[in-house]
Amino acid sequence: MSEEIEKKSVADARVDGKDDTDSGSFGGTTVDDRAADEALRLVGKVRTAQFSDEYNRRLRRKLDWWIPPLCAAVYFTQFLDKTSLNYASIMGFPITGQQYNLVSAAFYYGFLAFEFPTVYISQKLRLGKYLGTNVVLWGGILMLHAVPSSFGAFFALRFLLGMMESCVAPILILIISMFYKKDEQASRISWFYVMNGFTSIFGGFVAYGISFSTGSLASYKIIYLLLGALAILVGVCVLIWMPDSPVHAQRLTQEERIAALERVRDDQGGTENKVLKRSQVYEAVTDIRTWLIVLSTLLSSIPNGGLSNFSNLIIKGFGYTSKQTLILSTPGGAVAAVMTLFCGWYSDKKNERMIPIVFSLVPTIVGAALLIGLNNSGSRGALLFATYLVQTFGSALSIIYAYNASNTSGHTKKLTVNAMTLVAFSVGNIIGTEIFLPADAPAYIPGKVAILVLLSVQLGICFILRYINLWMNKKKMRALEEEKARRGWSEADVQRERERHAFLDLTDKLNPYFVYTA
Repeated sequence: MSEEIEKKSVADARVDGKDDTDSGSFGGTTVDDRAADEALRLVGKVRTAQFSDEYNRRLRRKLDWWIPPLCAAVYFTQFLDKTSLNYASIMGFPITGQQYNLVSAAFYYGFLAFEFPTVYISQKLRLGKYLGTNVVLWGGILMLHAVPSSFGAFFALRFLLGMMESCVAPILILIISMFYKKDEQASRISWFYVMNGFTSIFGGFVAYGISFSTGSLASYKIIYLLLGALAILVGVCVLIWMPDSPVHAQRLTQEERIAALERVRDDQGGTENKVLKRSQVYEAVTDIRTWLIVLSTLLSSIPNGGLSNFSNLIIKGFGYTSKQTLILSTPGGAVAAVMTLFCGWYSDKKNERMIPIVFSLVPTIVGAALLIGLNNSGSRGALLFATYLVQTFGSALSIIYAYNASNTSGHTKKLTVNAMTLVAFSVGNIIGTEIFLPADAPAYIPGKVAILVLLSVQLGICFILRYINLWMNKKKMRALEEEKARRGWSEADVQRERERHAFLDLTDKLNPYFVYTA
């Protein structure tokens, strides 16, 4: 093997009289090897290979040109398909008024109903294959939107669309957390989440072009057929190329698979485990941080549910035509994209999660205040500027995803926390479709006030979560120092113990070596 990989003796794995095949305990925590990650079979309980920094950089570049682009394609397709109704609403869509609100909400009803089933189904199956299948299926469902004209049919199709798309965020978060270190995760998640902004630009221009169609097929039907076909194409690509985990990554050599796992070993986040563990579900639902992140997700998702379906109607209410609205909505996507990339970069650079969320919320709060205060000013330019400012809040959900990836360990707990987060996302979006009521058109002042208030409350939750994580890190550090003194461990002993715990599928609370990211 090349000089970049150096084998060490298994005898070096002995710590405190135990070798790497033993089950051990620390601070009263029992470690059962039989319930460990699949990665343990490939790399063992302790590090048996060292890779140079240059080797790891080359491997990371290989991953960067492979995994994030596929994730981005999926997220681009998902957000475009989910918000296709926003374009259809001003392109001859036959459903209007309160029925339009209900059709908007139907997506999130399906999302909500299938979120927990889909994450636990995905635990038993290969992640990449399960994701790709869902993308192909929802592409077909989206194309079927071009067929009906009744409220019931559109409601049913949007419900099914939500069911199929509910797996996307949990699976993408898991894949990123398997292949990337904590200080790399937020930026990689931002690389696919930025597609939300790009879809606003792409979708606006595509819808604008289609709006000039004079054929017998309604413009909104053309939108659904094109976007559905694109989803099917992306789904096929995911089925072929998306890896299920580092252990099963066919495009990596055996040496690269080991290196990929060793890169993330010290983060203590683990990779994949096919056993559903009730104790980890219990820990997830009794962890105060879980509920705070759920509440934070809910507060940011209510504005998302409203604006993703009504932003074009708001802009049109300033006095623009439908065609002008489609073009004028696109800069908001650019603003959202820039903020997402900045927050992802800052989050990894400074090893922060909550502060970037604050960065993303403040401009939205200011924008909402301007929309309310300038409502009767007649200044369309200022109102447009305010709608662009409002778009920055979407970055918050990207960092929430990164927070979950960096601060949750134990495969079943990860799945549960991600599912609870996405359930909050769907509930928030359902509520969001009802804060912009037809009776409040075209200004929708109550909806704008709701955005201002909800995101102001979320600011406080960010600082509470940050304080809790820092406090828990200090508590773990004290416990570790006490254990070192009691056992007479050196730093080398501590590092070996840390390596032993990395792939044992312990939760973040049970693993004494897990460090939270604030």
